[in-house]
Amino acid sequence: MSTALLTRPRLPRPALAPRRGRVAAIACATVAALNAASWSFITPPFQSTDEPSHFAYVEQLASEGRVPSSDSEVFSSREALVLRALRWAAVKRKPENRTIASAGEQRTLEADLASGAGGTRGPAGAGVAASQPPLYYALETIPYWLGSGGGVLAQLQLMRLLSAMVAGATALFAFLFLREALPAAPWAWVVGGLAVALMPLLASSSGAVNPDAMLFAVSAASFYCIARAFRRGLTPRLAVAIGALIAIGSLTKITFAGLIPGVLLGLIWLTARRWRSLGRAALRELGLALAAACSPLCAYVVLNLISGRAALGLASGIFAFASRPSLGGELSYIWQLYLPRLPGMSRDFTDISPIRNLWFDGLVGQYGWADTFFPGWAYDVALVPAGLLAALCLRSLVGRLRALRARAPELGVYLAMSVGLLLVIGVGSYSTFPQLAAGFAEPRYLLPLLPLMGAAIALAARAGGRRWGPVVGALIVVMFVAYDLVSQLQVIARYYG
Repeated sequence: MSTALLTRPRLPRPALAPRRGRVAAIACATVAALNAASWSFITPPFQSTDEPSHFAYVEQLASEGRVPSSDSEVFSSREALVLRALRWAAVKRKPENRTIASAGEQRTLEADLASGAGGTRGPAGAGVAASQPPLYYALETIPYWLGSGGGVLAQLQLMRLLSAMVAGATALFAFLFLREALPAAPWAWVVGGLAVALMPLLASSSGAVNPDAMLFAVSAASFYCIARAFRRGLTPRLAVAIGALIAIGSLTKITFAGLIPGVLLGLIWLTARRWRSLGRAALRELGLALAAACSPLCAYVVLNLISGRAALGLASGIFAFASRPSLGGELSYIWQLYLPRLPGMSRDFTDISPIRNLWFDGLVGQYGWADTFFPGWAYDVALVPAGLLAALCLRSLVGRLRALRARAPELGVYLAMSVGLLLVIGVGSYSTFPQLAAGFAEPRYLLPLLPLMGAAIALAARAGGRRWGPVVGALIVVMFVAYDLVSQLQVIARYYG
């Protein structure tokens, strides 16, 4: 008798059961939320970039029922009292100074706050936050009111925890994006999702009162919906979801404008693909998406015009391109902000290398008011794992060139979304040039592209093949756990050491 008849045939194992996939997605979201929450506790109050301005915006929205009309950094008396009691100005951007840490300093803080408990809320300005749309701040009024009985510090912490919960949504949508973009490797979804969840810069930014937290989540959701539409088709429900995300992102932070052209390009391509079989009926989904995208934004513009403000509020000035001294000079500046300078270009960055000092070192670790760093040698050491991950990702891509060619339109949409974001950052940065060489160009502004980073990490793990890929993925996750813990210890040493 043939041995083949005696041997039980091996059935293919299911990639990942739906229930296990849901558990993995929830796990990534939970890790991200808890990680951001831990950062919210170790970062001293108001020692995160522009947090006093963001708190002032919420305070005015909650107490006066209107968005700020001034970008002055003269805050309300109650907020100013807390900043003085915390010695905020003496600690901000001064790494040699520490924040309140001893029991005696805590008692002094409590006495100072008690002596000024009757402080007023306004009128006041909201600093740099005044130029931003109101949606994130409107949501933050909920924890603001819940903590009103405990004073400014209680309100601030509850508001930070809401941002931390939003970080969970960022990791969740990054995981779902990987599920759609890399359907053949379910275990790699977990690797990429956890890498996003454990990204220290995401946790530190989302562990503070900052609209960036919501921007990251909306951007990740946009990448997910686009990927789902390319894989499963543009349905009416998905079209409305994409349009709603455009509206939500536009009302969250101005930077989201950089992603919109790429998203619209994806909608147009998906509509053209359906046109071949449906004809004009394919325009229905595009119309639904555009209607969902435009309606809330138009309402915001109308409200601004009725109240006598500029159409986009204080943000309108950012798009005043007519005042640009030189389009060629601006394009040269933006090129050098991300890429090596070409022959014939004027040298716009003389003291720093943006690629290394601004973007790479910043993504590796610059926290607080960008005043908390690793030792210089740590950034050199970080080049090794970063280079290995890049090499593994490239190896994985080279082995899948045929699949990449088949998905060229989808990859083109992701590229357009990325380039659009980089251009918006570059235009904003150029508005302060030459007074500031790289103003408004901060590493956290790249985090709307976190789903693509998660995909690169997942592809790096897949380079190990079926046998060693999960092992490589586990090592990557362990490395990110260590990276996050060391980053937290660095912040603790900076403020409390």
